[in-house]
Amino acid sequence: MTFNDKTIWITGASSGIGKSLAIALSKYDCSLILSSRRTDELAKVKSLCHEPNRVHVLPLDLANINHMEFKTNEAISIFGRIDVLVNNGGISQRSAIIDTSIDVDRKLMEIDYLGTVALSKAILPHFIDNQSGHYVVVSSLMGKFSSAYRSAYCGAKHALHGFFDALRIEHDKDNIKVTMICPGFVNTNVARNALTGNGSKQGYQDEMTENGLDVNVFVKKMIKAIRKEKYEAYIGKFEKFGVYVKRLSPRLIHKLVMRSKVK
Repeated sequence: MTFNDKTIWITGASSGIGKSLAIALSKYDCSLILSSRRTDELAKVKSLCHEPNRVHVLPLDLANINHMEFKTNEAISIFGRIDVLVNNGGISQRSAIIDTSIDVDRKLMEIDYLGTVALSKAILPHFIDNQSGHYVVVSSLMGKFSSAYRSAYCGAKHALHGFFDALRIEHDKDNIKVTMICPGFVNTNVARNALTGNGSKQGYQDEMTENGLDVNVFVKKMIKAIRKEKYEAYIGKFEKFGVYVKRLSPRLIHKLVMRSKVK
């Protein structure tokens, strides 16, 4: 695919992967809609884009799933059309299962899964009417295999794969594409903002995230996967091979993850 004359809507665009992706895509001949809860930060991202006049800020809270149809209609009205929806918004989690409140599990599912699904369903009729559309979903390698201290996060990301695999099948006839982006460790603030067992933010970076891919390197690979309309893209360092190990032997990936002592 090409980004020329496309309108791309990015959630979670105020920082991290979303911010870097917005800046990178602004160099193409396309229009951007940037969404997150933090309007001030979105305005800063817009100012860093190549052509700010082709970038629109649209505040959005993924937790407000009942507002998604309204927000989608507002987004469509900005440039008259949406061609690509990048479902990047979400939160992470770092805590042992025994120490994690069920309210944290619920919050991860409501934001990472239900918020993304609600927005995607709201824009689906627009994609069907156009007989064209591309969902780009930022999942995780943790949506393909799991690790300790991320149970709620892994559950939500696994659920996304189940939903969007079904959507891809149902709407192949409508020329609707789905690309699942599965990051490994990327050097962003995702760990600092991750929820602990009681719902508070972790507040510090972990070593594996600190030593992860540079976010701009990651985004280059992500854009390449989107343009190729890949079904799934595993982007990371050595950890990405865990997907293939899991296919070969669930017991082996269990042993390798145990040995890695990732926290």
